[in-house]
Amino acid sequence: QVQLVESGGGSLQTGGSLRLSCAASGRTFSTYSMGWFRQAPGKERDFVSAIKWNGATTYYADSVKGRFTMSGDKNTVYLQMESLRPEDTAVYYCAARTRPGIGSTQPRLYDYWGQGTQVTVSS
Repeated sequence: QVQLVESGGGSLQTGGSLRLSCAASGRTFSTYSMGWFRQAPGKERDFVSAIKWNGATTYYADSVKGRFTMSGDKNTVYLQMESLRPEDTAVYYCAARTRPGIGSTQPRLYDYWGQGTQVTVSS
């Protein structure tokens, strides 16, 4: 089992910055990758970013590329968010994947999820 706890969400204006954290505990050594997803009201959960520990490769959704940066290790991952926009408003979730394989963007690939942290960007 892996437990994930996100923190760092908040409310801010367009153009601001925020750093989300995800603290992992339990069998963190078993994780193959970790990801960040977000879900706005009435919408599906969307991929934001992921990092695979084998080679430390990071992946980003086109909508956040160049503005968001994912970093960290198997115990704590971060999502540094810059130049925030109202469309970035959502609940942000941290997720951990234990099974190796191709792809990083689909929620079904991830085994463990945090409770989420709200990010609200106003214009």
